[in-house]
Amino acid sequence: MKGFLEDANYSIGLLDEGATLADVIDNCIYEHTHTGKKAFYVGDLGKLVRNNIQWQNVMAPIKPFYPVRCNSTPGVLEILGTLGVGFACSSKSEMALVQDLGISPENIIYTNPCKQASQIKYAAKAGVNIMTCDNEVELKKISHNHPNAKLLLHIATEGITADEEMSMKFGTTLKNCRHLMECAKELGVQIVGVKFHVSGSCKDLQTYIHAISDARCVFDMAEEFGFKMNMLDIGGGFTGSELQLEEVNHVIRPLLDVYFPKESGVNVIAEPGCYYVSSAFTLAVNIIAKKTVEYDKLLPSGVEQTRNDDEPVFTYYINDGVYGSFASKLSEKLNTIPEVHKKYKEDEPLFASSLWGPSCDELDQIVENCLLPELSVGDWLIFDNMGSGTLGEQSTFNDYQRPLIYYMMSFSDWDEMQDAGIASDTLMKNFFFVPSCIQLGPEDRFSTAA
Repeated sequence: MKGFLEDANYSIGLLDEGATLADVIDNCIYEHTHTGKKAFYVGDLGKLVRNNIQWQNVMAPIKPFYPVRCNSTPGVLEILGTLGVGFACSSKSEMALVQDLGISPENIIYTNPCKQASQIKYAAKAGVNIMTCDNEVELKKISHNHPNAKLLLHIATEGITADEEMSMKFGTTLKNCRHLMECAKELGVQIVGVKFHVSGSCKDLQTYIHAISDARCVFDMAEEFGFKMNMLDIGGGFTGSELQLEEVNHVIRPLLDVYFPKESGVNVIAEPGCYYVSSAFTLAVNIIAKKTVEYDKLLPSGVEQTRNDDEPVFTYYINDGVYGSFASKLSEKLNTIPEVHKKYKEDEPLFASSLWGPSCDELDQIVENCLLPELSVGDWLIFDNMGSGTLGEQSTFNDYQRPLIYYMMSFSDWDEMQDAGIASDTLMKNFFFVPSCIQLGPEDRFSTAA
């Protein structure tokens, strides 16, 4: 089986009915154990197909624009492009990446809130006209470098929590919207719509109600200035859960029907990122070092010590960390727990453990405290839900190299694409057949723990 770096020459394994992703992971671990023990991903691209079907069933006619920064691997971008998803780009390199796939400029939005003048000029040359703006300085910069720009005013949302820093830093007030419209009128810049963003960590769905109401106010304000607004971007914050998607839809649908009905001509879009890719990727890492530590040094502050002093406490170092696949751990909590790959007995004792990356940096902590059976150097750990925020720009830390990526898809998901008439000849060239009889090596050596 072949591993794939992020380049144009990638392949997608079509899984026979008897083969599973767990089989693929087992096989890859068996191979890596004998060839170098590198960290690797297994990406289920069929999950993207299923998530897109779910989106269409629940959220249509809201069109998704996928934020490329979430996961810019070629398999993800090509599958989503084939599915007809638009793209939200935050840089010149991201715009170039999706345009190389043949995505038309009309399906690209330039969403970086702090744009470089050179990249605005690139967007103008590439025909990417729709972009976001939330302040006068940005507005003037755009007017000087992109005469055909069509702006979405990015408005701030209410209900901010400590985890929603992006909403705190970016987005303008309703009062300032009027000032920005006055400036845009003087500069001859088109304003065509409104954008807001509600973080996935926000538990109060009433925030959507306030945001949509504010957006309607901005649309009404725009009429006074003669702007013809036709787009509303409700942002991201979709976690990937079908329940969360239905809850959001239940809240926003009545307001959209009232404030932005179909006959208004307003196109409603969204930016689901982790919704598409988070659950589609699994990361396998290898333990490269092990230490026994004092228990009180492992406990978070304020937690009472309850263990027996005779029990060992372990610190494990793995071959990937915050300067690689766990980069999002620097700004947010890890939303997955490690699973032990090797077989162990149900009654085997568990020990307090912590997981660290290979840099030996104090910031390179992956998991502060968890319970694991005693592991050895060379053992493997599995992390699910690793598709979002882990496969963007590559780190420059030391000699870090991005883990290999094994793309897979089941025949049933492939049939879904064919039945929908979206399986292009170009995409078909990337597929190869994976039989159910995958060679895994000794069966009693590797087994995914439940």
